Amino acid sequence: MNLDETAVSHLLRMEEVIPAMRRALADFSSGKVVQPTRVMVPVAEHQGFLGLMPAYTGAALGTKLVAFYPHNTEVPTHHATILLFKPETGEPLTTMDGRLITEVRTAAVSAVATEYLARSDASALAIIGSGVQARSHLEALRLVRDFQEVRVWSPRRAKAFAEEHGVIAAASAEEAVRGADVVVTATTSQAPVLCGEWLSPGSHINAIGGLAPWRELDDEVLRRARIYVDSREAAMKESGDVIAAGAIFAEIGEVVAGMKPGRQSAEEVTLFKSLGLAVEDVAAADLVYRKALQQR
Repeated sequence: MNLDETAVSHLLRMEEVIPAMRRALADFSSGKVVQPTRVMVPVAEHQGFLGLMPAYTGAALGTKLVAFYPHNTEVPTHHATILLFKPETGEPLTTMDGRLITEVRTAAVSAVATEYLARSDASALAIIGSGVQARSHLEALRLVRDFQEVRVWSPRRAKAFAEEHGVIAAASAEEAVRGADVVVTATTSQAPVLCGEWLSPGSHINAIGGLAPWRELDDEVLRRARIYVDSREAAMKESGDVIAAGAIFAEIGEVVAGMKPGRQSAEEVTLFKSLGLAVEDVAAADLVYRKALQQR
């Protein structure tokens, strides 16, 4: 079975992916998932990377091949293919486009983090960035919190994004962030785009970019925030922000599984640093595959 992006789009629903990611993260942090850290092959002359991300969940076995070219403008920055195999025999089951799965599962994971770490009364959302992750995060976070105001800022497309999605285009990143209860940084910036002095007490941050050695967050953000990650091992290897902070409080899967606490007070600042795990891709692809079988 081969599923292109159009076929995947008909089968992938954010409201179904969020609980699937909740289970996948808990299983990962509980030691139920076999998953090495991703292998990244630099393509230096074209400023890109090719990643290999395999995982075995017990129910699903697969791998994602992903090309990441952060400077792409006319085509997406990510291109991916996901392969699933029958765990009992190793037989190939399906090949499917992974770009949309990457987009959706990343936002769904942030939604899980927001469920557990953002204040329950969070009503103002700030998004730094205006690409596909900004779009998917807007959809996902609206499913877990009732936002009364959404502000977006990016260097180029904030106004167009705001008009398309019915939100407010801010004049600067600072203007977007001040007073926000939840902040999303979804950029390919190589330098900090979020300053800790802008953050309100009790705010929660979902940080999506900032692969090592890059940074999305300044030192004041890291000083103020309690830091959660998807994977300790991966974050200390791949996240410029977490490496700079030098400390991790918990994996979000540990919070979901009840092994570590989430938000502990109304005033604390929480930060979820997302790198993306193979188990997320395999779990989402397995969801798509099972739905495809039902429709045959």
